[in-house]
Amino acid sequence: MKKTLLATAIAGAAALAATSASAATVYNQDGTKLDIYGNVQIVYTYIDKLGGDPDSDLTDNGSTFGAKGEHKINDDIVGYFKAEWEYDADEAKGSGGLDTGDQAYVGAKGSFGDARIGSWDPLMDDWIQDPITNNEYFDLSDSGTALTAADDDSTLREGDKLQYMSPTMGGLQFAVGANFNGEGSYSDNEDDGVEGVRDEADSGNISGSDQTSFFAGAKYTVGGFSVAAVYDNLDQYEGNSVDGDDVGDQYGLTAQYTVDALRVAVKAERFAGEEDDTDVDFYALGARYGYGMGDVYGAYQYVDAEDQSNYATKYGDDSFNEFNLGVTYNISSAMYTYVEYRQLDRAGDAGDGAAVGIYYGF
Repeated sequence: MKKTLLATAIAGAAALAATSASAATVYNQDGTKLDIYGNVQIVYTYIDKLGGDPDSDLTDNGSTFGAKGEHKINDDIVGYFKAEWEYDADEAKGSGGLDTGDQAYVGAKGSFGDARIGSWDPLMDDWIQDPITNNEYFDLSDSGTALTAADDDSTLREGDKLQYMSPTMGGLQFAVGANFNGEGSYSDNEDDGVEGVRDEADSGNISGSDQTSFFAGAKYTVGGFSVAAVYDNLDQYEGNSVDGDDVGDQYGLTAQYTVDALRVAVKAERFAGEEDDTDVDFYALGARYGYGMGDVYGAYQYVDAEDQSNYATKYGDDSFNEFNLGVTYNISSAMYTYVEYRQLDRAGDAGDGAAVGIYYGF
């Protein structure tokens, strides 16, 4: 799950019941506040795979425990932090507790805007991809999928970041940031007797090659309409492969319109590969409607991959028609259930599937 019904809150008051559960404030005094929060998520999935029987599984879907706090620095500036950890709710007794970090950052906000450092979802996700498919379990593919096909170490997109986001001025807001992956940001995984020297089994940058990406975005909102554009040069991946080649760039443009409980969004997104004939384009239309006791949502996407792209090589074709459908039902203000279906148009129906899940937030 990406961001549990974040889009529901945008869809209108009729859909707010599923998100009204709030964090518990454990301290709030003298300008300092501390909250704890979390959720338990269980899902049953049935997913086709190429060359074998479908996989079915009862599993965790991103159960999280988190803490967040803020402190008033002066009359205009507030310092804040957020830290989240994940655990496997389906087998918590043997999973080792809070075993995976989700996001963690510290920052300051005020009339000047918002500046933070740490790890969180990429701007490309938040502003470009989520308006189309901010779903519970199944997503459609995107430029991040194409990036994963080109470089498996895609976790570099979320960590080691610094970002500034402006206040909204006349409907316009912008964000700029960098993702740094320095010479110490790799692990020497291969037991080759040479500590600190990268080889094919190691991950991260080549020793001695500091790499810093640049990303930027702009969003304009007027009434129920908004349009956003984001660019990321992905330079934190330079030298990340054994041969040291660049990976490429990401571009995205999304427009959305919200009226009452209905939101409709369109997207054009590109992973621009560094080599000739390696681009992958994504064109999508998505909608979400709050029907009073939950949401109904769906999206269609056309994917156009050039012949020499790693994406085309990995998925066995150069064009795909993808879609997904879903519905949520609010059991209470803190609890809801959902059903989702996805079709990816891959060879052997790989990745097609259905999911039924439940969420409890506190």
